[in-house]
Amino acid sequence: MFLPFGVVSQCRHTLVASNFFLRHRRRSLSSAVTAAASGGGGTKKVGTHDGSFHCDEALGCFMIRRTEDFSDADIIRTRDPLVLDELDAVLDVGGVYEPSKHRYDHHQKGFREVFGCGFRTKLSSAGLVYKHYGKEIIAKEAKLDPDHPDVHLLFLTVYRNFIEAVDAIDNGINQYSKYQLPRFVNNTSLSSRVERMNPDWTDPDRSPSKEDEAFQRAMQLAGTELLECIRFHAKSWLPARSVVMDSLLARKTVDSSGEIIVLAHSVPWKLHIFELEKEMKIISTIKYVIYPVLSRSIYLHLSSGYEQKDRSEKWRLHAVAVAPDKFDSRKPLPPSWRGLESDKLSQVSGIFGCTFVHISGFIGGNRTYDGALAMAKASLMLT
Repeated sequence: MFLPFGVVSQCRHTLVASNFFLRHRRRSLSSAVTAAASGGGGTKKVGTHDGSFHCDEALGCFMIRRTEDFSDADIIRTRDPLVLDELDAVLDVGGVYEPSKHRYDHHQKGFREVFGCGFRTKLSSAGLVYKHYGKEIIAKEAKLDPDHPDVHLLFLTVYRNFIEAVDAIDNGINQYSKYQLPRFVNNTSLSSRVERMNPDWTDPDRSPSKEDEAFQRAMQLAGTELLECIRFHAKSWLPARSVVMDSLLARKTVDSSGEIIVLAHSVPWKLHIFELEKEMKIISTIKYVIYPVLSRSIYLHLSSGYEQKDRSEKWRLHAVAVAPDKFDSRKPLPPSWRGLESDKLSQVSGIFGCTFVHISGFIGGNRTYDGALAMAKASLMLT
């Protein structure tokens, strides 16, 4: 429907006249929502677009509020350029990427910014904030000095394992070739869950205030998962890396092939072995990882301060996968062992103390370390 020219002119005049009021109304609304969510308002103001929200700006807003420069800043949700121009930082709107002015949009024509360090995924607003503030956030959460070398290692790892997926999904980058259909639907990703937090189209109340409240919940969801990711990698992933590296260095003392390693503790080794093989230039890739499995009673004794009595009760040997995201093993345990247990497995394998081998051959068990090592050595020789 077209309006007469006089009506259009009147509308424009009214819009200009009310612009000052509109800016302050939006500010007051968003600031109130932020203050309610954080327990108080900040002195600085960070803008992002209103309307339907996505994971990247929810996560970006959470991250920038964890920095010293924008600690607990108010979040202003608007597309009004006059409002955005006055804000201290702007994310995912405005058509400008200019870090010196704290402008972090990625929608403009010609934008090609990537994280660097070998990563080629185009950044979203979350990736842009992380690129400039990630090390500060990680140092704070991991309680490390900003110049500590582990901060840079965690900076790269958290990007690879958390932020990059947000960047890719927001920019419409397929995880697989467009000619390869996925085998199943996965709507459990962080981006999918944030998307579902938008007010439903059937909801009669889709007011700006309700959208702002939903956005605050989305910020909290995305931010909580980011902090959990940082804390896991700082407290578990990083110490495990040292355990795996020590085991790789000692691999020839376990077996002359250098294809079997033994872990002193059951740690998340899968997160490290592929990278460390490359870093250490290991040509004969690792086929099996052997590690102890402590029983519940032993764990209870350890937590109570008692000396550990027996670590030989349960041992596992795990076939290393062909790639970090694959289930197929480099060398699965022999077909004749698969699906067997206890005495039957010991009889077929000729190795005492066997407990089981999974039907797919990716993992097996033995009651003793010597038995697990014998299974790994025998499996290397069998096809």
